[in-house]
Amino acid sequence: MEVFSGRPRSPERHPLIGRSRQHRASRLDLRSTAGQVFLLQVVIVVLLVVAAVAAMVLQTSRDALQRGRRESVVAAQSFASAPGTAEALRSPDPTAVLQPRAEEVRKRTGVDFVVAMNTQGIRYTYPYPREIGKKFVGNIAPALQGRTVVEQAGGPPLPAGKGTAVQAVVPVTDSRGKVVGLVSAGITVKNVTALWLPQLPIILGSGAAALAVSMTGTTLVARRLRRQTHGLAPAELAQLYEHHDAVLHAVREGVLIIGSDGRLLLANDETRRLLDLPADAQGRPVRELGLPEPITRLLSSPEPVTDEVHLAGDRLLAVNKRPTYPQADQGGSVVTLRDTTELAVVSGRAEVARERLKLLYEAGVGIGTTLDVGRTAQELADVAAPQFADLVTVDLLDAVLRGWEPTAEGWRHLRRAAIGGEQRMIPVYPLGEVITFSRRTPQMRTLQERRVLLEADLRRAHGWREQDPERARKALECGLRSLVTVPLQARNVPLGVVNFYRTVDSPAFQPEDLSFAEELAARAALAIDNARRFTREHAMAVTLQRSLLPRAQPDQDALEVAWRYLPAEAGVGGDWFDVIPLSGARVALVMGDVVGHGLHAAATMGRLRTAVHNFSTLDLPVDEVLGNLDDLVVRMDNEENAGDAAEGHEGEGVTGATCLYAVYDPVAGACTMARAGHPEPVLVCPDGTVTCPGVPASTPLGVGGYPFETAEFSLSEGSQLVLYTDGLVEDRTHDIDVGMERLRRALDGSERRTPEETCQAVIDALKPSHSSDDIALLAARTRIFPPSRVAEWDVPSDPAAVPSVRARCRETLREWGLEEAGFATELILSELITNAIRYGLPPVRVRLLHGRCLICEVSDGSGTSPRLRRAATMDEGGRGLFLVAQFAQRWGTRYTTRGKVIWTEQILHDGTSAAPSQTLVDFLLDQFDDSDA
Repeated sequence: MEVFSGRPRSPERHPLIGRSRQHRASRLDLRSTAGQVFLLQVVIVVLLVVAAVAAMVLQTSRDALQRGRRESVVAAQSFASAPGTAEALRSPDPTAVLQPRAEEVRKRTGVDFVVAMNTQGIRYTYPYPREIGKKFVGNIAPALQGRTVVEQAGGPPLPAGKGTAVQAVVPVTDSRGKVVGLVSAGITVKNVTALWLPQLPIILGSGAAALAVSMTGTTLVARRLRRQTHGLAPAELAQLYEHHDAVLHAVREGVLIIGSDGRLLLANDETRRLLDLPADAQGRPVRELGLPEPITRLLSSPEPVTDEVHLAGDRLLAVNKRPTYPQADQGGSVVTLRDTTELAVVSGRAEVARERLKLLYEAGVGIGTTLDVGRTAQELADVAAPQFADLVTVDLLDAVLRGWEPTAEGWRHLRRAAIGGEQRMIPVYPLGEVITFSRRTPQMRTLQERRVLLEADLRRAHGWREQDPERARKALECGLRSLVTVPLQARNVPLGVVNFYRTVDSPAFQPEDLSFAEELAARAALAIDNARRFTREHAMAVTLQRSLLPRAQPDQDALEVAWRYLPAEAGVGGDWFDVIPLSGARVALVMGDVVGHGLHAAATMGRLRTAVHNFSTLDLPVDEVLGNLDDLVVRMDNEENAGDAAEGHEGEGVTGATCLYAVYDPVAGACTMARAGHPEPVLVCPDGTVTCPGVPASTPLGVGGYPFETAEFSLSEGSQLVLYTDGLVEDRTHDIDVGMERLRRALDGSERRTPEETCQAVIDALKPSHSSDDIALLAARTRIFPPSRVAEWDVPSDPAAVPSVRARCRETLREWGLEEAGFATELILSELITNAIRYGLPPVRVRLLHGRCLICEVSDGSGTSPRLRRAATMDEGGRGLFLVAQFAQRWGTRYTTRGKVIWTEQILHDGTSAAPSQTLVDFLLDQFDDSDA
């Protein structure tokens, strides 16, 4: 819209202008606006000249009177105070003395008369001698009282002629202050009024100059108007103004013009309608119009505004504001108003829809970022509050939080899983609390009916209030007003409910909000169910894996052991470790890692751990143990890949495994170790040195056909072996060398730590914030069997040497305080030595070890292993190993590079061997019973 400002846009808008009209308008015609202005200026100049002359005359007269009064007072006082004046007044002939003096003073001072008189007002002096002796004309009473009197009065003729006389009367006093006479001096005003006559030409000249300037200015203005109006006549200008005024008031857009002083100068009809202005609004200050404060502040401010929306009553107005004179320091402004109420309604709905879509997008991105049920529920609460609701609570079935399949029996018991929004201001059930909802509550109804429910006014929601009346009362006092409760269900499985609350500060929920709440809950329910399923599977896998890992440390004398196992966040893996006691007080340390994650990797790990136990029981060398494991992994791969056996199973096929197997002998202080693709262990020496023992690297398990290299080295007592899986030192953010260096730094000072402290220090230093792989860690501090607890000697290959061996055994047991174990030990040694001499090869050697148990070992050079059998009644032999098995808790055979070793273990209770029970004795006697013969 355009507003007429009195300035036509261009000459092309008025093509009716002709050359003759411009010529006619150029003449100074009294009928034209310029001629009338000039005539008015002439009249004004004449009036100004007349006024100036009158003012000058009046001012000159006034100044003359003032000067006459001043000069009269000065002359009278000077004459009255002159020496001899008082004495002359008392002389016999005052006139003779004072008349010459008075005339001299009159001529010298320029006054018109100086009169000396007595106290009765009789003149002694006067310019005309004939007036001497007559009564003075004027008021002398104040002067007789000692005051000076200035007045205007007429009197006798004066040399200056007729006119109003300004005279002053002063007293003459003697030396005692007594008034002895009076002196009056005066001046005629007619004498000074001629002073203004010389200034009259100046005034008239100024008037003539003003007329010339007016003529010039009028001519310039006429030309300026001619250019501005493009030669339009006043009637045409009036018509043009009427057209613009009609348009101004007819448009459906409000227009205001505000002056620099904040007053409303113009408002069209649309403005009056939109702002509901009073009839007398025009010309009043904007702040007195009773407009809303934001509108008043906007109209009063000098700042420009572009498309700002303000509320005026029930209307939304789009406001634009521009200054009328942008280049001036001060000026008014033009404001336009446009009613956008209907547009705002449509835009508001579109904005709400856009915000809802944005919130759904944020829900899709922000809900389900983890596979933790509680965290997912909290993400739902955080996304919905405060964009959709002021307070959000999520209540889940307890079975869902545990990862179990929910059942209808547990519906009434829900656990508060998440709170979002104004939980500090409104009393709600705290996190983790189990809530038992009554059947009439919206939560239980929505869970049973599986549909969204709306409580627009909670003050009338009796079912919601009866759940906890006191808590409901406090919540209502805090401003809680409306509720939407939505069931959380996924795959037709109920998981819980989500409650959306709004307070009195927000609009109450409406039916159109239900579909959005249902959509938001549906997205969250799917994420919660995924987290529940993961929780269940993860718990099952972790339970399986932990059941396959060692639960307690076995009894052994060789090592002080501690371990840590940390499953990955994404799921369990195939890491495992083991501490296996072997014969001869030796201990096997195992650390392995199956490639992959999940139940399949955990199950494979269990199979490999069982196989290692079996191979260790056979006392095989470390390289043979790894070789047998390699064959087992190859067979498992073949089984998984055969046909469709692995179809539909997680982690199809065993892609490989790594393993480190070490055997430590505490008697010799030696450790034999081999590794199949596994990270090399770290050794912490007693002096604090951290190093790697240099175990050769071999191929991982499952490759097949490659030998495994073995390393053997001595370990001082107090050394610590640290075994680990690659999850401890490998990470996506850094190389394995960086992880190894961090491990070495973490192990600094471990010579003073226990294995338990070493494990904790390593985990604290190297545990990642988000572990993507399992971590297994084992620390073992070595011990050395004291020589005083070891007894060994050679046995000649002669059965007659058995009694001497039994005697030496008896003596050794006596030194160890194990006399009560002597009978069983002697019997065991007798049978083992007899078998070694009879069936084995020299050399035959006996060794006794006293630790947690009593170990007896008989070695010979033969590779033939004895076996336990049940002897018949008439057999002469075959009962020796049977007796050994009955008196020893464990026994077995291990092979060496020079033969074999048959060993037994007897459990000691308080330093004594467990005595055979009566049942065992009776059983042994039955073996030698000849009644069946």
